Amino acid sequence: MKTLILYSKPGCHLCEGLQEKLETLPVQLEVRDITLNEAWFQKYQYEVPVLCQLISASENAAEKPLPRLSPRATAAQVAQMIQTHIGSFEA
Repeated sequence: MKTLILYSKPGCHLCEGLQEKLETLPVQLEVRDITLNEAWFQKYQYEVPVLCQLISASENAAEKPLPRLSPRATAAQVAQMIQTHIGSFEA
């Protein structure tokens, strides 16, 4: 199953909306609160929500940022974008 990482922060309605859409898809979702990690906060404080694909789950984990989605994107449009950039959900 594909693993996606969602960088978000509490109270962000854009983050919550994207998370709700992602939870309807057959992906493993890891939500990371940027307020709990200084490095994440410095990197993403003005960018959230940020969606990344986890490339490797090893100690040297690599992430691939995915294109930013419109807040108005439907769950189907989110799914289409993910499939375009990381492949089908079954792999």
